[in-house]
Amino acid sequence: MAKKIYVGNMSYNTSEEELRDLFAQYGTVLSANIIIDRETRRPKGFGFVEME
Repeated sequence: MAKKIYVGNMSYNTSEEELRDLFAQYGTVLSANIIIDRETRRPKGFGFVEME
């Protein structure tokens, strides 16, 4: 059963690849998503990681 984890207070420069690599130390990462502002197209500083 997959678990979705909220990740907040991230640097605006963090990439989805970096987020995935960080959490891969703790298990299988199914997805890593950083939430983007629709208007500015810039990261909002939070995202979600889905772990197996």
